[in-house]
Amino acid sequence: MIRPLASRESGAIREALVRRGIEQSLAVSIAQGLRVFTLVFDSLDADSHESLAKTALLRGLDVVTGDGWLVLSGSSARLAGLARADPAVVPAPLTCELGTYLRIAADEHRTWRTGRGSVPVDKPVVVGIVNVTPDSFSDGGKYLLPDAAIAHAERLIEAGADMIDVGAESTRPGRPAVVPVEEEWQRLRPVLDELIRRHPTVPVSVDTVKSTIAERALSAGVWAVNDVSALRLDPRMADVCAAHGAGLVLNHSRGSFSEMAGYQHATYDDVTFDVANELLAAVEAAEDCGLNRDQIVLDPGLGFAKTPEQNCAVLRELPVLAATGLPIMVGPSRKRFLGTITGKDVSDRDTATAAACVAALFGGAYLFRVHDVARVRQSLVVAEALRSA
Repeated sequence: MIRPLASRESGAIREALVRRGIEQSLAVSIAQGLRVFTLVFDSLDADSHESLAKTALLRGLDVVTGDGWLVLSGSSARLAGLARADPAVVPAPLTCELGTYLRIAADEHRTWRTGRGSVPVDKPVVVGIVNVTPDSFSDGGKYLLPDAAIAHAERLIEAGADMIDVGAESTRPGRPAVVPVEEEWQRLRPVLDELIRRHPTVPVSVDTVKSTIAERALSAGVWAVNDVSALRLDPRMADVCAAHGAGLVLNHSRGSFSEMAGYQHATYDDVTFDVANELLAAVEAAEDCGLNRDQIVLDPGLGFAKTPEQNCAVLRELPVLAATGLPIMVGPSRKRFLGTITGKDVSDRDTATAAACVAALFGGAYLFRVHDVARVRQSLVVAEALRSA
């Protein structure tokens, strides 16, 4: 089994080459070949272990070995050469799996296709949060009335939001019973209708785990669905998104809707790999329902069924998820783990949020779901300039 540990995003290399006179298409090809990957090969038999290690060393890759496992690190071009190794030297199943992985990783979607148009994800996309709820952990009740929610959304757009995510059911720890469908829709409908009417070119997503709500919202003109359960709580969600050609954010979580923000299910063998594997299973389920990969965004679910230490590990090891080739969204905004780190109350975590977003950008994320759009936008502009220098 092959698992990615990291991949160095090729955009900065591409841009540096273009600035120095290399034609765009050639720069893309060169940058992809220079992209660095670190991969773990597990459960190897003795012969496969020996042949893979020797061949990798001969091809200029860095190799670390142990009992039944092997870590390889090197450029995409060198790994591709290994994937073409003689089956008499390296077993065909290994080279086939490596080749499949490299093809997937190379298929970096630079646009996210949604039901109303494409969202470019080659540069940071700031997603402003509008909670139409009485009980959200950060701003519950402030924007429950439609006029207040719409005015807030417009302030976020003015502050630099590229997209607006509207939700009407809180996932905060200790929340009450699930909001009934009709009540959730009653909160959402006037906000979505007016926001889409006033700003038809601004992508709007709906934050819901209910396919009935998703279907109504998409029919009303919403571009995408943000499912914090990644299809676990309502598998029909993928069918609805496929029928509308909509974008779909698969957000990692565990447990019931009332449990997912707690620690009841925060038990992992390896949190980053487990999160990646569970999300990739959801991707497969979505594809089985007719969605294409360019409609899907992955979110590691910071704050959902993860301790503060696990959230930090996921952020630090975000390249594991980015190596899937799918766009990555993060939502660290004002989360409890930032309060644990900084000692700050929920009302004073926007600077910590911006820091987490910058770290995520360098880890391969491109979409950032936040409350304080202006602060995060400014931080990401500087970080992107440094990354591309």
